[in-house]
Amino acid sequence: MNYAAAVDAALNRLHEEGRYRTFIDIERRKGHFPNAVWTRPDGTQHDITVWCGNDYLGMGQHPAVLGAMHEAIDATGAGSGGTRNISGTTVFHKRLEAELADLHHKEAALIFTSAYIANDATLSTLPRLFPGLIIYSDALNHASMIEGVRRNGGAKRIFRHNDVAHLRELLEADDPAAPKLIAFESIYSMDGDFGPIAAICDLADEFNALTYIDEVHAVGMYGPRGAGVCERDGLMNRIDIINGTLAKAYGVMGGYIAASAKLCDAIRSYAPGFIFTTSLPPAVAAGATASVRHLKSDQGLRDRQQENARVLKMRLKGLGLPIIDHGSHIVPVHVGDPVHCKAISDMLLGDHGIYVQPINFPTVPRGTERLRFTPSPVHTPGMIDALVRAMDGLWSHCALNRAELSA
Repeated sequence: MNYAAAVDAALNRLHEEGRYRTFIDIERRKGHFPNAVWTRPDGTQHDITVWCGNDYLGMGQHPAVLGAMHEAIDATGAGSGGTRNISGTTVFHKRLEAELADLHHKEAALIFTSAYIANDATLSTLPRLFPGLIIYSDALNHASMIEGVRRNGGAKRIFRHNDVAHLRELLEADDPAAPKLIAFESIYSMDGDFGPIAAICDLADEFNALTYIDEVHAVGMYGPRGAGVCERDGLMNRIDIINGTLAKAYGVMGGYIAASAKLCDAIRSYAPGFIFTTSLPPAVAAGATASVRHLKSDQGLRDRQQENARVLKMRLKGLGLPIIDHGSHIVPVHVGDPVHCKAISDMLLGDHGIYVQPINFPTVPRGTERLRFTPSPVHTPGMIDALVRAMDGLWSHCALNRAELSA
């Protein structure tokens, strides 16, 4: 086999379909988020505004977070030095897990190197704890959940996205005595829609199923202490396992689950993705702890972020742009074509200093390509003005359809 030719063919397919992804070399500057510096391929540097980051609240620049990280690195050095079982558990890791358990009102929490690994490792391990487990997974669950369910070797059922009636049909068709778990998300990040948490919890009670929710795009953002949509809706006590991230609203790195002490202990003891991975650097754990602690009381950041999201949606809708609006903080603009999506992204960056990545297949289905904006509390009215003007002009330039404006 000509291996080089096979690799070339695979890359060429991406180019031909208009969905080849290019890394943009940007440098965030402390204290100036969401501004950054873009280094072009020719080596020249240009100031840009980041509109697609997952540091939703700017906590990656917060003095409390940076101070905690500096203090930890001065005290302990760079890395953790091992896995959690072999020299890689420090006071910083234990403090973070205690902070997260308190956040979600659970007995315990367990931190991983990412929320992807937390999902994959936990969901792939659960059938070892509950032989014969059937996992019911929402069709639009994140790739990490899909991978964990796929790898666990147990039975799985896929229910149509947010379709509680279909989930009921699947539950009714299986052995009532079989152990069951329903895996879903609180906010689905590509459309920004919410999962029907209460209705799913009702079905879980009726069919004696465990509940597993991914709150990755909600932790830090919703609820009086930032514990997520389940906290906002008063449903945390009805969820058995909560998955979250420290790399989005908390602005650092890592992922976790929060659950009963015994369940966390069992995952810790059985999951290869936890056992055989070097633990987070202590400084990262310290920064995450400071961020979680701070956002338990800083409602102002959440309020300003939601207001900026509301204003941006309103103004883009006013131009007739096809906004996907389910009421969350995520602002997707439907383009529907990978070539146009990439072209608009390139022109926003090159001509207007606005950085937003195109979202193409396989992240979203073909024909639903989009630009996904994530306004933060520190995007200014002037930045919003610049974005709206640029989108208006580029939409006309690409001759894309607009919604009819009401009189």
